[in-house]
Amino acid sequence: MTGTLYVVGTPIGNLDDMPRRAVGILRSVDVCYAEDTRRSGTLLARLKANVPLRSLHMHNERARVEELLAALAGGGSAALVSDAGTPTVSDPGCRAVAAAREAGHEVLAVPGPSAVLAALSVSGFPADRFHFLGFAPRRGGERSAWIDGLRSCMDTAVAFEAPGRLVALLDELAEAGLGERAAVVCRELTKLHEETTAGSVRELAAAFATREVRGEVTIVFGEGEAGNEAPDLAVLMEEARHWSRDGLRRREIADRLAAEFGLSRNEAYRVSLQVQEAPSE
Repeated sequence: MTGTLYVVGTPIGNLDDMPRRAVGILRSVDVCYAEDTRRSGTLLARLKANVPLRSLHMHNERARVEELLAALAGGGSAALVSDAGTPTVSDPGCRAVAAAREAGHEVLAVPGPSAVLAALSVSGFPADRFHFLGFAPRRGGERSAWIDGLRSCMDTAVAFEAPGRLVALLDELAEAGLGERAAVVCRELTKLHEETTAGSVRELAAAFATREVRGEVTIVFGEGEAGNEAPDLAVLMEEARHWSRDGLRRREIADRLAAEFGLSRNEAYRVSLQVQEAPSE
């Protein structure tokens, strides 16, 4: 017999947004797997869903897969929930869902509130096409690649960020040539202190720099403009080589790259360093 895994969306803030179908599922399954059992336990208690609750998060998901498959064996049922919103969307659960499907079990979606869609709906930006970027990596090449991806994206884009890192991200985006891109910062969606602030990336960086940012943050970026695409590395290297032959030093080359191509200081310095280290032709 095959079991059923329900991927259940839960409220992103306002508990009154809990879908009726999701309530019924959570009350009827044999076990519920949750990203944080404390938070989900509070929700289940409010819903009067008296079912066993097990943790499934980024640190133990691999180990939990066999346990989940055993729970589904013989026709059992299980629910998968995250702290808020839809599991697997910048949250754990992908490995568990894939394993259940591969084992022949039925996997059903129980849709609920979504911070991505809620933010898009109030942004005023076109949402017939959009890119979801998740959380920005904190440092290094992955962060630079993430910023390059946003710069080359011509469609509306949505990202998550921790409140304490919002200003640093906006500042870095402005430094990378995205300061004039329209954006909306949505904070505490559906909660008591919900706030939506619109402006350019540069304006938003200045606005939030003077205040303490709290709560969950979703950023919606408006459509990009032609010319804001990330420049081709070969073009950058050729220009940098030309300036190097003219006698410019590494820092001067980096400054020119940043000014003419909208690169961040780190990106510009990396290109100038590659040129200095490359063998002469």
